[in-house]
Amino acid sequence: MSDKLNLTEAEWREKLTPEQYRVLREAGTERAFTGKYEKNKAEGEYKCAGCGQPLFESEAKYDSGSGWPSFTAPADQSAVEMNQDVSHGMVRTEVVCSKCAGHLGHVFPDGPGPEGLRYCINSAALQFEPEEKPGE
Repeated sequence: MSDKLNLTEAEWREKLTPEQYRVLREAGTERAFTGKYEKNKAEGEYKCAGCGQPLFESEAKYDSGSGWPSFTAPADQSAVEMNQDVSHGMVRTEVVCSKCAGHLGHVFPDGPGPEGLRYCINSAALQFEPEEKPGE
């Protein structure tokens, strides 16, 4: 994809809201069922709130019942990177943006689709860009 984005912590704090900073830079998690995109059904593209890199398409979004926006796959596999996360006494797979290394959420092996994956992503880590319809 694109070149890596490296900002200082002060630059990140200036660029992001406090909640975005907590999630993207400190690997925080928003409370279930509180994110602004959890119930979003509009067509469009979900981009990284930290750097604007395209991450997920609305066609891959589904209602998992988990309380977070869930996707079956990224728009492009190179847009995300996976890291082992052993925090909170569990072993999970963390999903981060490949451009800015922002924490997005986690991926679990209990999703629908051919790969059987559920990308469970924090709304605070995303920026939704609605699809433009002809004539709009």
